[in-house]
Amino acid sequence: MTSPPLDRPDTVTELRSELDALRAEFGALADRAAVAELVDRYITLLDTQDDHGFDPTWPATVFTPDCRLEFPVGTVEGRDRAAAFHHDRKSRFARTHHLAANYGIRVAGDTARIRVHLVASHVHHEDGPDPDGRFDIGGYSEGEAVRTPDGWRLHRWRFRLVWSDGAGPRPGPDPRELRSSQPRPRHPEGR
Repeated sequence: MTSPPLDRPDTVTELRSELDALRAEFGALADRAAVAELVDRYITLLDTQDDHGFDPTWPATVFTPDCRLEFPVGTVEGRDRAAAFHHDRKSRFARTHHLAANYGIRVAGDTARIRVHLVASHVHHEDGPDPDGRFDIGGYSEGEAVRTPDGWRLHRWRFRLVWSDGAGPRPGPDPRELRSSQPRPRHPEGR
């Protein structure tokens, strides 16, 4: 930023205009960073939310009270149901590991549209459909976050499965039912 000559009468007006533009740019970058941190917090909580037993409080750090979450394994409405839903789905596996990348975040005022790519590994329990094996998935999530008095929170979140490999969760839908728009799974015999 170059400073205009101080002997011009409109110098203060120009400086204020440049400062306002910088504030707006900084605000947009801060909002985008806060939404990315929200998504990172949620993705991390998918793996850690029950490390010390069932915790019904963690969804308040991520979701709005009237959130709607859609996954191939079910839909949940309302933050008060989110902890039990996630705990039930995760308990079908011994461990999980989720990774997110390729963030697309568009902030407009107090609303942000999000798209993020996800890859996750789910390790079966010893007595699962594939003892000590994995169920790996890849896809993307799209959603909407809103600014609240407590910071940004997810209002809508939907995961779309693009591919999977390995035996799926039990009890749960057959993995073929989860993959309506993708190639058929590989067969060990090469069929």
